Amino acid sequence: MNDNINNNIELNNVNSNSNTDITSSNGTERKYRIAMISDFFYPNMGGVEEHLYQLSQCLIKRGNKVIIITHNYGNRFGVRYVTNGLKVYYIPQAPFYNQSSFPTLYFTFPLFRQILLRERIDIVHCHQAFSTLAHESILHARTMGYNTCFTDHSLFGFADASSIHMNKLLKFSLSDISHVICVSNTSKENTVLRAQLDPHLVSVIPNAVDTTQFTPDPSKRDPNKSTILKSLDFTSTSINTLTYQSLNNHIVTIVIMSRLVYRKGIDLIIDIIPNICKKFPNAHFVIGGDGPKRVSLEEMREKHQLHDRVELLGSVKHSNVRNVLVRGDVFLNSSLTEAFCIAIVEAASCGLYVVSTKVGGVPEVLPPHMISLAQPKSEDLEEKLTNAILQLKHTPLETHEEVKSMYDWNDVAKRTEAVYEVISKAPKVPFIERLRRFVGCGLWAGKLNCMVVALDNLLWRWLEWYMPREDIDEAFDYPYQAE
Repeated sequence: MNDNINNNIELNNVNSNSNTDITSSNGTERKYRIAMISDFFYPNMGGVEEHLYQLSQCLIKRGNKVIIITHNYGNRFGVRYVTNGLKVYYIPQAPFYNQSSFPTLYFTFPLFRQILLRERIDIVHCHQAFSTLAHESILHARTMGYNTCFTDHSLFGFADASSIHMNKLLKFSLSDISHVICVSNTSKENTVLRAQLDPHLVSVIPNAVDTTQFTPDPSKRDPNKSTILKSLDFTSTSINTLTYQSLNNHIVTIVIMSRLVYRKGIDLIIDIIPNICKKFPNAHFVIGGDGPKRVSLEEMREKHQLHDRVELLGSVKHSNVRNVLVRGDVFLNSSLTEAFCIAIVEAASCGLYVVSTKVGGVPEVLPPHMISLAQPKSEDLEEKLTNAILQLKHTPLETHEEVKSMYDWNDVAKRTEAVYEVISKAPKVPFIERLRRFVGCGLWAGKLNCMVVALDNLLWRWLEWYMPREDIDEAFDYPYQAE
């Protein structure tokens, strides 16, 4: 009984220290102090990294304080500041596999605790199921009594060995979570089943795109193609001689922006490119991205002598993605699994028509007149891409305005704040209740999880004695420009 009372007092002390009044540069009181945590952040680029950056910037503009904790990237370690004073902690933890940090479990706890106390954090928000740092941070934050939130950006299966192990890990991490955010309804269903969660603890908040950075530029396309396509009467989906002759007068550019890995369906692209090039003599492919499948793409290009029609750009900086997209007429996405796919929203914002595999949450992203969906098979994907080229309509400005009305990071930040408000009012969970939750993870796994949590709690109590929070200096707040 005394242990429970002492534990509750210590949990309340965390909140009393973290709820210090803070004000932004315009004098308004800030709402929350948030620590965004993931292994995936700049200089690595991708959907998760973009989500972290854009959401953090919008939360800062809304009067919150946000810091990001990630592992070091090469010589980039320590504390860095990015736009609008967003503070990034690159902690000394080496990446292990696919930019995920090496699992240490307890060894990062002392540094993690110091950062949270220095910044007087209220809410810990972790991202991506692949992130080792995110899973460890959820455990440590709950031990310290913080409210935690987790955003899942990926879909997993249930049969293969890697998915089974990942689902077990997710079940462990989310057994003691305050709230979960998914980026699509399909992702929510997948996460609820994998982690055996109460659906009421899971919210759907989609990704967004900064449409001011992804604007169409029709001048970058072939100036002849719009006139020629309008003169054609496509009463049939079959390809006839007239169509070939008309299309020979201009270039149709298909853009692919993706990591060149198996999960992104690069094998499907390798299958269909030679056939599309035969059907349309002036079809031109621009492929941006890098990865292990690049070798296979180069072999395909060499085998079919398509050096002048398949352009491999390699890794593209995010600041240059728009310059590549505006060159195209059609954006091709061949992912085998995708929770949301922010790349197709960026392409649509630049005025491109989208052809994509019908997987995961992709059907929820764009309306039917902006996208053609194909089964993840090379024959069906080739057919949909062929029809898209034949029936191509050029309305880039109208498409951009429609995407602008659908997706806005400020709306994502507002809805995320609503989640923060709910979990900030949730009652504190006693230690014995935390153990009860972890017991439900399985016959043997449950007992092992309880041992892990109990050791984590003992380590926290020892750190409270060895490095009292009173001896930890509080960090100065950057004068954010809140709206």
